[in-house]
Amino acid sequence: MNAFSPLSALPAQWNADADDVLICRAVRQETHDVRTFFFSPANPCLFRHLPGQFVTLDLEIGGQKINRCYTISSAPTRPDLLSITVKRVPNGPVSNWLHDTLKPGMRIRAVGPMGDFTNVHHPAPKYLFLSGGSGITPLMAMARTQYDLAAEADTVFVHAARSPADIIFRDELSLMARTRHGFSVAFLCETDSAGEIWNGYRGRLNTALLTRIAPDFMEREVFVCGPAPFMAAAKTILAEAGFDMRRHHEESFDFGILAQEEPEAAAEAEAVAASGGFSITFSKSDRQIDCDPDTTVLQAGRRAGLKLPASCSKGVCGTCKSKLVSGRVEMKHNGGIRQKEVDQGMFLPCCSRPLTDLVVER
Repeated sequence: MNAFSPLSALPAQWNADADDVLICRAVRQETHDVRTFFFSPANPCLFRHLPGQFVTLDLEIGGQKINRCYTISSAPTRPDLLSITVKRVPNGPVSNWLHDTLKPGMRIRAVGPMGDFTNVHHPAPKYLFLSGGSGITPLMAMARTQYDLAAEADTVFVHAARSPADIIFRDELSLMARTRHGFSVAFLCETDSAGEIWNGYRGRLNTALLTRIAPDFMEREVFVCGPAPFMAAAKTILAEAGFDMRRHHEESFDFGILAQEEPEAAAEAEAVAASGGFSITFSKSDRQIDCDPDTTVLQAGRRAGLKLPASCSKGVCGTCKSKLVSGRVEMKHNGGIRQKEVDQGMFLPCCSRPLTDLVVER
């Protein structure tokens, strides 16, 4: 029998709405506190995504349903497996569960892929990738894709880590730099590690260091991902240098950083709500609040002092997913909920505005 299948027999594209089950196939230790988890669909399918996009894991941990977003670290050029690379966060319920519990053969549920942080939408002859810590994952997916496609673009990849022991994908990036023309990598460490004295670039990202590593950074399309202070520093460096910020793109890898509302906007909305609107009853907490038609359920709840779970606040991650017991809402989400969940009465408070009085199971 021919070992090769005809193209017509290739598996279909993975569709989370039809089958959201993924099977863990392998776990790889990257650093002392970072692991990569590899998945394949439960049924034969191929993953299709853009480098830099993410998936939302739909997990049950300790009897509680939790959603978390993780960037896809694998390249779409290798569609049979999908990987996420996760740093263990102290007291983090999801990262610790993944590190301690998820093993090959186990099944989880996921939604995606989603997200607009990708160099595919911004073709350029030169790129500068700036990453800090586990913010390396979307940029690694982009770099892997360029490598697999033998891309002609000139790319400088700068990664900042606490110590040499904390550099994620160190060997692979070094291999790419040795074997791909037009790709260079620079690691930046703040301190030595127990087993290695660091002889490379030292300290935190600044204008002088960036100029040494990429003297032509003003000519490049720049993608930045990492902790908030790292991204803020990168943005300041570029802006003060007179960089065209239309060519600056950033993505927070930490969906736990909640979007903050401007006090003036909140006060204005509260004034409108006081003049009328709809009532929202949270059945489990036995609270009833008012909400005007132009305010989301999440915003109204937080202003009333309710601690409602949320992460992206943009209808993307699904963290705030709740049961709508009664009433109608206008929901404008960005992929954070499946149609079958909507049909079952679920909704996302972060991107839903009331059309009637509501009862929410929270």
